[in-house]
Amino acid sequence: IPTTSSAKAFDLAAKYYKLGFKTLEIKLGRNLNADIEVLQAVRAAHPHCLFILDANEGYTSKEAIEVLHKLNEKGVIPTVFEQPVHRDDWRGLGDVSNVARHKYGVSVAADESCRDLTDIKKLMEENLVDVINIKLSKFGVLGILEIVEMVKKSGLELMIDSVAETRLATGVAGHLAAGLGCFRYVNISAPSLLSEDPVVGGYE
Repeated sequence: IPTTSSAKAFDLAAKYYKLGFKTLEIKLGRNLNADIEVLQAVRAAHPHCLFILDANEGYTSKEAIEVLHKLNEKGVIPTVFEQPVHRDDWRGLGDVSNVARHKYGVSVAADESCRDLTDIKKLMEENLVDVINIKLSKFGVLGILEIVEMVKKSGLELMIDSVAETRLATGVAGHLAAGLGCFRYVNISAPSLLSEDPVVGGYE
């Protein structure tokens, strides 16, 4: 569910509920109060869904922790809190992860903070997050294979994600996820968000 109004978020969540989706990824980070309203709307439309919160670097560490606190007060615990702070705010990322893990039992994922292998080594060595999000369009097949080997040894979890790829690329990502068998989270839904799909056949 993209950054949108609470009314639109409700409609989208209701649509995905009817289609059988059990986990939704919700884009946040625009405005703290508006984000809480969106989450409440999603929960109203799809009462039992699990969800991943993707802040896209939108919060300060203090705001991210406040979001977790407010959600907890309402009995809502996200599965994953993705990239809550700016990509270069390493300290803030670690602070949010520490609170999320120990107080709320929520995993924090790094996305924009994963720009190259050096970043991923830092994230692992300093225990800054619980999940590493990787994209085929960012790292390529060989890059993903190298990252997978690094992360598997660290004990962290892996997510494979998509941006705006057609089913050609997401088909490759799907084969990687299924063949390697090491991804805890798989979010390769980009083709379902395209207004027009130029590909005939292939990945669904």
